[in-house]
Amino acid sequence: MIQYILECIAFQLLFLVIYDFFLKKETFFQWNRVYLIGTFVLSLILPWVKIEAFKQQVPQTFVQYPEYLWGFQNEAVVVQVEESTGFNLTWQEGILYGGMLVALLIFGLKIRQLYLLRKSGEKISYPLFTQIVIANSNIAFSFFKSIFIGDKVLKMKHDTIIAHELVHIKQRHTYDLLFFELMRIVGWFNPLVYVYQNRISELHEFIADAQVSKEHKSDHYEQLLAQVFQTEHISFINQFFTQSLIKKRIIMLQKSKSKKVWQLKYLLLVPMVLGMLLYTSCEVDPKSDSKETIDSTSLKSSLEFSYAVVDEAPIFPGCEDAEDKRACFNEKIQQHIGKHFNYPQEAQDANIEGRVSVMFNINSEGIIENIKLRGPDKLLEDEVERIIKRLPKMTPGKNDGVAVNVPFSIPVQFKLDDGDDSDVEEELYLNEGDIPFAVVDEVPVFPGCEDAADKRTCFNEKMELHISKNFNYPKAAQEAGIQGRVSTMFMITSEGKIENIKMRGPDKLLEDEVERIINRLPIMTPGKNEGVAVNVPFSIPFTFKLQ
Repeated sequence: MIQYILECIAFQLLFLVIYDFFLKKETFFQWNRVYLIGTFVLSLILPWVKIEAFKQQVPQTFVQYPEYLWGFQNEAVVVQVEESTGFNLTWQEGILYGGMLVALLIFGLKIRQLYLLRKSGEKISYPLFTQIVIANSNIAFSFFKSIFIGDKVLKMKHDTIIAHELVHIKQRHTYDLLFFELMRIVGWFNPLVYVYQNRISELHEFIADAQVSKEHKSDHYEQLLAQVFQTEHISFINQFFTQSLIKKRIIMLQKSKSKKVWQLKYLLLVPMVLGMLLYTSCEVDPKSDSKETIDSTSLKSSLEFSYAVVDEAPIFPGCEDAEDKRACFNEKIQQHIGKHFNYPQEAQDANIEGRVSVMFNINSEGIIENIKLRGPDKLLEDEVERIIKRLPKMTPGKNDGVAVNVPFSIPVQFKLDDGDDSDVEEELYLNEGDIPFAVVDEVPVFPGCEDAADKRTCFNEKMELHISKNFNYPKAAQEAGIQGRVSTMFMITSEGKIENIKMRGPDKLLEDEVERIINRLPIMTPGKNEGVAVNVPFSIPFTFKLQ
């Protein structure tokens, strides 16, 4: 939505630049009226238009990470929905709708102001219009088929003013102004709506002046030069006496009629619209992506380090003083997802649930980029992408003292509430007394990590290397086109042995391969909690994907 709004504003700005520099001073008033209304409507439509003939495949360069890195040692954030208890608005949506409400109230006050004027005035009906005479006033403006005119104006020569306002009525200028008034309510944040409304209002006066001056030129000048009139400040009425416009109107009346050849200026609109269509029709071609596959041996050479092995992990705002910044990072990520999560209503209605794996880069400037998603449905993927895009800027990760790009992945589990929590317990395979890897006081020590300063990080690094070294895509699965995710959890017992391997996957061939890899893990120094050796469950998803 934000991209759509920005594109609309950009298109409107370009159209207004063309108008102000090339068309505004010409006397093709009706053409300019069509231009202003037409280009505004075009700016709202063009971002949605994609012309097949203009489509271009724009290659996108990104890094493709090893399959086993997707979701590496990050427990799924399980999010579920019970019943919607009311509106769930973000603060941005609150500001948007709040501004629209304020703009609507202001519009209502303007309508009320007109209503009170009409109610207090003396009404005189004519075949083409209704004249409403306002006591002790010298206003003069039209609204639809009503001409509001002060009794002080009636004492003067007012035929020219009536003729002027009749042009507004016959050409239905009120509809133009009301259209932009509606756009001011919907797009109150867009300053160009106000510019468009100002330009069209100014143009209406030029149109009426040009018509009336054909028969009442001298009288019209006399009225325009009068300095004693006041006006009602209502943005969607055609006011005869607007002092800020007097000079422009006189100049335009004195201007010679533009030569027809200058109507060719409107052809400038053609290449501009074609360029906009070309822009909106461009799309990313997933088949022509420039991919670079990174494995554990090439991560360091490309200044790209997985979260598990980077020397200094990125720091989430608020974790600067935390003793364990990695644990704080994980906790903050989980809190962020829980805070901003909103189960799409359409997905709820269609009973869509499941796991969405997301991987993103925390670049060397601490900015989130290159978001990749895999899930059961685009509705769920879009929701996860929205949440990740709201992550704050972080202190970048470092390796050997140099800021680097750090890929991070986390699975998000969407679950519809069915009143039974047993499925969640089954998903985690936790038994009473087991201490999860993420919270155990002393994690199991992988052989070779005994002297490591950060044994948790060393464990993750060794696990990653073990999987990379032993991974083998079953040939039978390849030939059968079998691919997908195998979720596995196993127990590192209080004796350091690997036991109780549990798996869930699309096919037994893939599950057997994962079990083979896990069974080859060495005996470890057991994890401890409060000084006592405990069973530590450890989970990791494997993704098998055919190229």
